[in-house]
Amino acid sequence: MFKILSTASALPKCRKTNDDLSTFLDTSDEWISQRTGIRERAVCTDETLTDLLTQAASQALERAGITAQELDLILCATIRGDYITPSQACVIQKEIGASCPAMDISAACTGFIYALDVAAGYFARKKVKKVLVLAGDCMTRMMDWSDRSTCVLFGDGAGAVVLGEGENLMAIQLTANGNVDVLNIPHVGGDSPFDKLPKKQSYLSMNGKEVYKFAVSSMYRDVQTVCDEAGVKVEDVDWIVPHQANLRIIEAAAHKLKVSGEKCLTGIENLGNTSAASIPIVLDRANTEGKFKAGDLLVLTAFGAGLTTGACVLRW
Repeated sequence: MFKILSTASALPKCRKTNDDLSTFLDTSDEWISQRTGIRERAVCTDETLTDLLTQAASQALERAGITAQELDLILCATIRGDYITPSQACVIQKEIGASCPAMDISAACTGFIYALDVAAGYFARKKVKKVLVLAGDCMTRMMDWSDRSTCVLFGDGAGAVVLGEGENLMAIQLTANGNVDVLNIPHVGGDSPFDKLPKKQSYLSMNGKEVYKFAVSSMYRDVQTVCDEAGVKVEDVDWIVPHQANLRIIEAAAHKLKVSGEKCLTGIENLGNTSAASIPIVLDRANTEGKFKAGDLLVLTAFGAGLTTGACVLRW
């Protein structure tokens, strides 16, 4: 249904190590790194999400050798754009000079794979020839920075791929299981004089133990499922690109799958959890480093608030 023509990514210029966070939080590099694998992350200061996504989008287009006017669709996976409306995809459309339809995909950390599935539907119906898929979030702006159990986990960033016509998507699966309690971010309200609902801070709330159990089991299940659908064995996969939430989750899932740790691409050590952007950022890093060869089998797998999951098998 499609093939990936190019990849790109963008990070804020400011970096914060675990030691930096320990200057105002009751934490340490040892406490964070042993539990999560994270040692540093990029954080937004004066950048907007639009800045990061525009940089990634422009780079992806340049690498694909096409102009913004050649795009038939723009999809952007994000938890929260710079505006409630218009969509972040529409904002980027203007910034890069495109004129195609544009819309956001809201599936939290699974958003990039959800967006790939939406794109696949457009390719299947012969509605598009070139699609820009973006993913990005400024997660550090949604944290309670007095809560050491959550704020140390996240970083900011954006990723992008340009898709073209091809047969490289071999299988894809999405799931959702409505659960607000395990992971949520309340909405920012207005000041209606008629509103009787209690006001909540728009901070991320997460039950880490429940997320861990859900993540390991869902990654194991989804990778098995898409490999079966694609007619390949897990051991024949060249690279697994997992959502970068916690290195311990990735290691536990790889162990259950009996997959070598060398096959699992990670960047969480210096990225933190960048939500939907984590897979395309790591994908871009590996691509630009020349890790992928033509014909390599890749499995992308993610999980996120919703609770949502997604996985796909791609031939490079």
